[in-house]
Amino acid sequence: MSTLSAIDALEERVPPLAGLAVAVLAVSTSAILVEWSGAPSLIKALYRVVFTVALLVPLALARPDDRAAFRAIGPRDLLLAGAAGVALAIHFASWFESLRWTSVAASVTLVQAQPLFVVVGAWALLDERVGRRTVVGIGVALAGMAVMSVGDALLGTGAAVAGPDPLLGNSLAVVGAATAAAYVLLGRSLRQRLPLLPYVIVVYVTCAVTLLAAALVRGHPLFAYPAEEWLLFLAMAAGPGVFGHTVINWALAHVESSVVSVSLLGEPVGSTLLAVVLLAEVPSPITVVGGAVVLAGVLTTARTREA
Repeated sequence: MSTLSAIDALEERVPPLAGLAVAVLAVSTSAILVEWSGAPSLIKALYRVVFTVALLVPLALARPDDRAAFRAIGPRDLLLAGAAGVALAIHFASWFESLRWTSVAASVTLVQAQPLFVVVGAWALLDERVGRRTVVGIGVALAGMAVMSVGDALLGTGAAVAGPDPLLGNSLAVVGAATAAAYVLLGRSLRQRLPLLPYVIVVYVTCAVTLLAAALVRGHPLFAYPAEEWLLFLAMAAGPGVFGHTVINWALAHVESSVVSVSLLGEPVGSTLLAVVLLAEVPSPITVVGGAVVLAGVLTTARTREA
């Protein structure tokens, strides 16, 4: 069996929820890799996307069906994929920058507030029905996010690592959440018509062009970075990029956008745990409790989808 045939067979056998679990684990490493890098936020985001495209393009070009799909993309779908790419660029830029100003736990938690936007958008734009249990699951998850984000401040424990400007960082994370929701909704619509690799490559190329333009406007150097930075850029692409966001796009063709979005609420828990080990950001008991509530909301929503 050829490598491409093996990939196709694996794609058919992997349950969508198992794919989402892999994606959550992969994206949980993103905040750590971003924090380790000393490059400007726009540069980190740019090269994460550029290296992701570099990893995916050879695979897409080797598949006859994908080559044909590229040629068959119509103007409307191309425009929508471009809009998704711009939304993804704003998401990356705002979220990466938020990590400079607030803690990993707060930033990663707030950026996953996207279900607030996804549920309304899916109802208004995609005519998706949202059942009562789904709403309950989202509400539980968002309650856990709130506990993780503000519980220590309200109780005056002082246990959380706040960052140099938490208000700015948290606001940027919310912008990242809104644009991530737009990206998810656009992807849900397009992935009903476009194969995975042609779709994500068009989106990522548009995202990279948008980030490149922003970096040039800001006057950031494009190449003057040490070897360890380039390794971090590549790690961001291979882990959170390919095994994270690309798998998420694959899942969007098989499950509702609200389920995908809420499943990603597991990312704050994973990132917080990694921050304990790798960044010495020790969460307080309030943060641990909030993480457990987040996972309860994810489980409720996933079970609703299977019912």
